[in-house]
Amino acid sequence: MSTAIVTYIGGLRTQNKHLKSGATYTTDAPLDNHGLGQAFSPTDTMATALANCMLTTMAIKCASKGIAFENAWAEVTKIMQDTPRRIGQIIVVLHLSSAYDQKTRVLLERIAQHCPVGLSIHPEVLIETSFVYQEIASHDLL
Repeated sequence: MSTAIVTYIGGLRTQNKHLKSGATYTTDAPLDNHGLGQAFSPTDTMATALANCMLTTMAIKCASKGIAFENAWAEVTKIMQDTPRRIGQIIVVLHLSSAYDQKTRVLLERIAQHCPVGLSIHPEVLIETSFVYQEIASHDLL
């Protein structure tokens, strides 16, 4: 069974529908590539998918070990290159609870650095990942 339907809706935009859940999102070409930049671009989606995968796989591992995984978040920076036009670098800063002991931190960092999306990105794309352990309250989240 197919995963999604992607429909070009004009104006350099696509509408994306996840077939199992019915969830949708729109993409827009970025300002630096003839678009309006009013939604995630396709390359923004790829870059943020990396952080989504990191957080999700860390949460799965924590759940299996009975470790709380709450209020974690990530900052993502995508850097394009021109020749050829593609993502050249993705920077992910993961913000995690300072309550984790050293053993848990090592586990989480290993999981993040080996998530399925990261392993699927071409090796020429530089992935820079850093971890910030801090006291995080739910009101700190976006």
